[in-house]
Amino acid sequence: MSTFKVQGGISLKGELTPQGAKNEALQVISAILLSPEKIIINNIPNIRDVNILIDLLKDLNVQINQIDESTYSFKADKINIDYLASEEYKKKSGSIRGSIMIIGPLLARFGKGYIPKPGGDKIGRRRLDTHFIGFEKLGAKFNYNKKEEIYQVSANNLKGTDMLLEEASVTGTANIIMTAVMCKGKTTIYNAACEPYIQQLCNMLASMGAQISGIGSNLLEIIGVSRLSGCTHTILPDMIEIGSFIGLAAITKSEITIKNVNYSKLGLIPTIFSKLGIQIEKKGDDIFIPKQEEYEIQNFIDGSILTISDAPWPGFTPDLLSIILVVASQAKGSVLVHQKMFESRLFFVDKLIDMGAQIILCDPHRATVIGLNHKFKFKPTTMTSPDIRAGVSLLLAALAADGESTIHNVEQIDRGYQNIDIRLNSIGARIQRI
Repeated sequence: MSTFKVQGGISLKGELTPQGAKNEALQVISAILLSPEKIIINNIPNIRDVNILIDLLKDLNVQINQIDESTYSFKADKINIDYLASEEYKKKSGSIRGSIMIIGPLLARFGKGYIPKPGGDKIGRRRLDTHFIGFEKLGAKFNYNKKEEIYQVSANNLKGTDMLLEEASVTGTANIIMTAVMCKGKTTIYNAACEPYIQQLCNMLASMGAQISGIGSNLLEIIGVSRLSGCTHTILPDMIEIGSFIGLAAITKSEITIKNVNYSKLGLIPTIFSKLGIQIEKKGDDIFIPKQEEYEIQNFIDGSILTISDAPWPGFTPDLLSIILVVASQAKGSVLVHQKMFESRLFFVDKLIDMGAQIILCDPHRATVIGLNHKFKFKPTTMTSPDIRAGVSLLLAALAADGESTIHNVEQIDRGYQNIDIRLNSIGARIQRI
């Protein structure tokens, strides 16, 4: 288990370039299984979850070549489908939640798919019903082996259909799309997730020959095709990392330029951080955050306390609520953070409270933050990263603390952030990996 030793209280200055989007990468890399032809993907982040998925595809006999630091070519013309029954596959695919994304492509092209109960963040229940109900509606048979915790789907004749999703699940929508593009007939998906990740997946599939209309909306129409070709695709910059860098600049009183952010795809992210009083300047396709001695939370227009909550796109992404919470703890004013989706995601606030933050955990989903306005610096402490987003939030708190903090289990951070210690050290941070 790796550890960060973090020297806090240092003002940073410089430029940061966001990595490729983790959530998009897991989807589009899985989509290469739909075609036997060569597919090139650019801007792939070098992070643990993505690397495990690429290794998993290698084990399935996908031909993979790394062209440069972030570009890979894939050719899935000789898939070893029998590997799905191996113990090695069960162990490796169960170690990351993103492995669920290969089920749709395998089902569409080979008529079957297996996956053990996925791993990932310990942030509460993350049900997979949307995925498998969607597969069943397309004609697949579903079986769950409780003893071995294995999910199985199979189908001889997938057919398009109309479906209304119970929840706008991003990964569930992606999996259903990747199955439907090779089903016979027409599929309509209503209440589909429409995040930029889904838009990117649909655009990639369209370039491969898929027939998809309604991209960017919550109503998708898909006409199945019998074969998909190769393509070249470029992954968007990671909007969660961009939001993390905005928060980093504010809480450490730093001047940071975030390069090449694809601003039009950030949705409400700049708006929500602006509500915390953070100055955000758009310069071309870059974001400039000037050094601020303080930032003041806005109230609602009737004077009531600001509430920031997550919602399906184009609402605010739940992956940034942990960052919002820690950044607000050094703001001027108060805010209610309402995490609707995951009931365990706010439990890391006890570490912030140990550091001196004034936070009231109202229940598993809501926390009230009374900002310290930088009048009282966080106290350094020793903590353990529980998940990707909370881990980075704790790293931000450590960078703002008065002294040296220790963060254990930073492998959780590595799952979603590429060389975060090296990149932040390049603009003045002092983070030592042990």
